[in-house]
Amino acid sequence: MPEQNYPTYPLGPANGHTRSDGESQLSADELKRKKKIKMAIYISIFVVFQIIVITTMSLTVMKVKTPKFRLGNINFQSFESTPSFDLKFTTQIRIKNSANWGSYKFKASNVTFQHQGQTLGKIDIEKGKVGWLSTIKRNANVSLSSSAINGSNLGLSNGVLTLNSVGRLEGKVAIMFIMKKKKATNMNCTIAFDVTAKTLNPLHCK
Repeated sequence: MPEQNYPTYPLGPANGHTRSDGESQLSADELKRKKKIKMAIYISIFVVFQIIVITTMSLTVMKVKTPKFRLGNINFQSFESTPSFDLKFTTQIRIKNSANWGSYKFKASNVTFQHQGQTLGKIDIEKGKVGWLSTIKRNANVSLSSSAINGSNLGLSNGVLTLNSVGRLEGKVAIMFIMKKKKATNMNCTIAFDVTAKTLNPLHCK
């Protein structure tokens, strides 16, 4: 019996539909579009995060505040009045840099002690540096004399002799070793000495 040849046909997909070249291209384009959208979202999130970090640092770490320059505790030593007065006491020079995230390097300066606008004496301050979020304290011996002032006009108020300590420090705050900003700080303290009791009242600094 002669062998019979029957025509063959390609098998179609299981669901009965064939994927055209156009559909394949559309699917690839859709995947690319989704990848681009995801990438854009990631970039946007990164940019927003960086803005938040930079803003936070500029308002905290990178913000430079003026250091404080003050007298510390005063310990009375001696007082003589004949008729001018000589006053001796010990104190501390305090330079406070506790608000800055960077060191404060300052130049040499001095503190002047005055009575009624006239200078009675001064102490020198050597140049130095205060670490970040820190305070340095330097002990000082103070000896004041009113020999240049009329002894009959000491300017006492209820037996209290009022003195002022004034000074100015100039320097730079270095933030994270990359930014330096000039900062000057002033001292203006009032010292009230009770001549009768020979005691010092609480120190007041602005």
